[in-house]
Amino acid sequence: MNSEKEDWAGGAWLAATYGIEPVMPLAVVSRIGGRRATLSADGITTETYVQSMRPASSLRGHLTFHLKHELPHLELLSRLFSRINPQELVAWAADEPSGQYARRAGFLYEFLTARQLPMRTEMAGAYVDAIDAQKLVAASRAQAMPDRRWRVRDNMPGTRDFCPVIRQTAQALTMMALDVPGLIHQLALEFGDELLMRSAVWMTLRESKASFALEGEADQQTRIGRFADALARRCGQGAPPLDHATLAELQSDILGQRTTLQQFGLRQSPVFVGEVVRLQELVHYIAPPATDIAAMLDGVRTFLQRTQGQSPVLRSAVAAFGFVYIHPLADGNGRVHRFLMNDILRRDGAVQEPMILPVSSLITSDQAERRAYDLILDELSRPLMRSVADLYAFAPTTHVYPDGISSNFVFQGDDSARHVWRYPDLTKHVVYLARVLERTIREDMREESRYLRSHTQARAAIKDIIEMPDLQIDRVIRSAQVNQGQLSGLLAKEIPLLEAPGVWAAIRQTIENAFRSQ
Repeated sequence: MNSEKEDWAGGAWLAATYGIEPVMPLAVVSRIGGRRATLSADGITTETYVQSMRPASSLRGHLTFHLKHELPHLELLSRLFSRINPQELVAWAADEPSGQYARRAGFLYEFLTARQLPMRTEMAGAYVDAIDAQKLVAASRAQAMPDRRWRVRDNMPGTRDFCPVIRQTAQALTMMALDVPGLIHQLALEFGDELLMRSAVWMTLRESKASFALEGEADQQTRIGRFADALARRCGQGAPPLDHATLAELQSDILGQRTTLQQFGLRQSPVFVGEVVRLQELVHYIAPPATDIAAMLDGVRTFLQRTQGQSPVLRSAVAAFGFVYIHPLADGNGRVHRFLMNDILRRDGAVQEPMILPVSSLITSDQAERRAYDLILDELSRPLMRSVADLYAFAPTTHVYPDGISSNFVFQGDDSARHVWRYPDLTKHVVYLARVLERTIREDMREESRYLRSHTQARAAIKDIIEMPDLQIDRVIRSAQVNQGQLSGLLAKEIPLLEAPGVWAAIRQTIENAFRSQ
């Protein structure tokens, strides 16, 4: 990029000129060429502008171009503002006190750096939005606050410590508009509200089992039960689990008391996601330091406050994936991450109590879905790890942290990584979750509802042959399906009447007829 710096414009020019290598790629790359053209490939749009569009070769010229023609890249701007001489912004604002781009640049500098520019000029002009809501997800209009200093409407969707970027692409807009209540209503019309609600209990348990399967713990029945209970009792109840107290309660419910943790709630120790291969530690992702966690979670909470009334899918994705990247707990982050998917949908009225959407069940249903889940997490973790590969190590001795965690992990890249942790591009995460939600409802929940309807029909028909309690009938149905229609010796010993002439044959035929209708 540096060798052709004179041909770049906007964000690409700023990155090349100031020696910045953004971890998250620029969604729009602009250059000056012979004729106007647009080329999109691999999620990046290259815009070629004619010579008359070339901005002045200065911070002012190219930052104006970036704010006017491109998608504001908060990570790039955060890194840029840490390197420039702030007097350049002061002089720009003094020269153009009513200029919207000078005012927006000054506001963004103070928002991203938490440092105030030494202004002596009073800004003028009509209020303008900090970011263009047609390009990026912004705070709802009622939540935008006037910044009188810059005469800018602060419509940033988060805070300096956590402000996700969601690009308003055609695909993202389509997926954010996913009508979750409408899809569920279609199921209710097909199967009936009563049957759909009866299936909710099973879906909650199924989601719990699948969530543990994602973490390689599918056989932990007690732990599965605890998570299922937490899903059933806590989804959409009380305050969102984004502070120490509520997270401690939820974490305790999920993990139980038999844990090596000395305390529940926000961790006070470093954490990374990785594995041990051939006695060697592999680090896949490094989470923010403990000192940053509370403020970052407050940013997630602010996002939920400032985007009230917007897409539940958008809000669910940002809360869930924002949480997992912050990784605020010493243990249980993955389960709370997946809890939040349903929790926010419930709070926004997209899913009614007691229903739980078994998202994890779909993710674990086949290798392709599991791979897609891993890849979406890699959208941030992989480029971040490439950028900090030389900044972490394992010390020869361990340190015991205030939360009782012992660790020898040492990371020296917090200052660099903060630009990514604070301003992650979660556009693809929103699209991903919408696709998973749609498939979950259209496929998994429909299949489960069909099964439950057939099971109910089989129950009623078996009662016409032999009067038995429902739980006993359920064992009969399960045994017939597991044993390919054969009467097991164990079941015959439990219910001798099944061996009476013609009884088992009639029951087997009844079960086959009921489930054939699926």
